[in-house]
Order: sequence, then C-alpha cells, then structure tokens
Amino acid sequence: MADQPKKPLPFVANFAAGAIAGISEILTFYPLGVVKTRMQLSTEKTQGFVGTFKNIIKEEGAGRLYRGLVPPLLLEAPKRAVKFAANDFWGKTYLGLSGEKKMNQQLSVLTGCSAGATESFVVVPFELVKIRLQDKNSTYAGPIDVVKQIVRKEGVLGLYNGMESTFWRHLWWNGGYFGCIFQVRALLPEAKTKQGTLFNNFVSGAVGGLVGTMLNTPFDVVKSRIQSAPKIPGVAPKYSWTYPSLALIAREEGIGALYKGFIPKVLRLAPGGGVLLLVVEFTLEVFRNALGPPYI
Repeated sequence: MADQPKKPLPFVANFAAGAIAGISEILTFYPLGVVKTRMQLSTEKTQGFVGTFKNIIKEEGAGRLYRGLVPPLLLEAPKRAVKFAANDFWGKTYLGLSGEKKMNQQLSVLTGCSAGATESFVVVPFELVKIRLQDKNSTYAGPIDVVKQIVRKEGVLGLYNGMESTFWRHLWWNGGYFGCIFQVRALLPEAKTKQGTLFNNFVSGAVGGLVGTMLNTPFDVVKSRIQSAPKIPGVAPKYSWTYPSLALIAREEGIGALYKGFIPKVLRLAPGGGVLLLVVEFTLEVFRNALGPPYI
C-alpha cells in the first residue's frame, strides 16, 4: 500500500512556528538593525559598520543597541499571522489561476511578492515607531510616547508615514527571498537525514536572505529617511515618494548611499533568513511529532 501523504498542519501550528522563529531572529540579530538604521539616516559619509557600532557603545552605552526592541517584538505575532495567511491565500489563488498542480519558481516569486505587499499594511506603524526610537537624536521616552506624539502632531494617519516605501521594500525582499529559496533547494543535493534537511533549509534561507537584502536595501534606505522625519504642517518633506527619493539620494550622495547599512543588514538578514527557515522547519517537525498521524 502506498504511503499516504502528510496532512497539512493546522494554521495555528504554522502561525506559532513563524512567531517563534521571528522572535528568535529578532533577539539574536537586533543590534545589527540598530546599526543599519543609524548608517541609513546619516546624509554624510558614515564611519562604516564597525565604526558606527563602536560609537554607539562608546557614546550611548551598549543598551542603546536594543533601543526600539519592543515594537518589533509586539509586531512579530500579527506579522507572522498575516504572512502565513497571505502566503496561503496568494499561493492557492495563483495555483488556481495558472492551472499548475504544484508551486514552481515563478509562482513562488509571485506569491512572495504579493504576501510581502499584504504584510506591509500591518508593519508600517511598528516600523515607524522603531525608526523614531533608533534615531541617534531621538528624545522619545519610549514606544507609547512615540505613538502619542505622532497622533497629536500628525494625526492617526501619521502612523502610516512611509507606507508606500514599506510596500516596495517588502515586495522586493519577499520576491528575492522566496524565489531564491525555491531555486537553491532545487540545486542542493537531496537530504538523506533530518540533519541534512535542516542544513539545506539554513543554506537556502541564508542565500535567500542575501539576495533579498541586495534587492531591497535602496528601498529600506528611503523608508528610513521618510519615517525618521516628523511631518511639519506647511513644510514639504525632503523625502516623500520612493522612486523620486531614490533619485534624490543618488544625485546628492552618490549611488553608494543607496546601500548605506548594507553590511549590518546582510549580516543580519542572510544568516537571519537561514535561522528563520531553520527554526520554522524544526518547530513544525516538533508539532508533527506531537500531533502524530496523519501529520507525520
């Protein structure tokens, strides 16, 4: 009798695995995100990754490297719920429209881009609060103070400052990440053991993280610039829409400025992408074993 295919795990298991993986990645690599933001907000020549890292510790203390940690931690659960739900929805939608029976690379990229665009609607207020707290010149008392001041000075819609740039950042990241994972997995030797599967997941996730970072860093620079500056009534912001801002930064600071913060970003998101996929797959396997047949 042929082996029965595994029954897909319930949504709550996928959601929990994603949340656990996301929180693990944040706690491990968060200081790199702070260094990246500082480098991106600087309109002058930066001191580089090591210099920026040293200066933060020397001038502000090591604790500053975890400034703004609360918003991404609070965001992780709803973000993962949206990510998995969006991936599931768009994947099924594109499979139905294309007539394909299983995912291929093109559908994987399309699904990733669509899920990333959907996810961007959820993350903007949290990203905005995080950027305002990570800024060297930040005088906010904490996340709640940021929200109160933005709402008082800019209105509720002020919490969605940078929505358009966040949309592009997530679209390019997800397209590169998921498309690369699919391709790398196909190129790697087939795993014969659980350890081999975990290794393949880490490698494909890390390569996907690298490619996603290469594609979306310019959009991340623009997003950081847009979200760091409070809106002042009657004053046109220097950075507003994504593509004109890309051109402005390139013209004033050079093309290389669009990749400010690339080193700490890739140091976080390449291994971070591997850690995410590794922890997700490991946690899902734990759930399968706990639930038993027909999930194993």
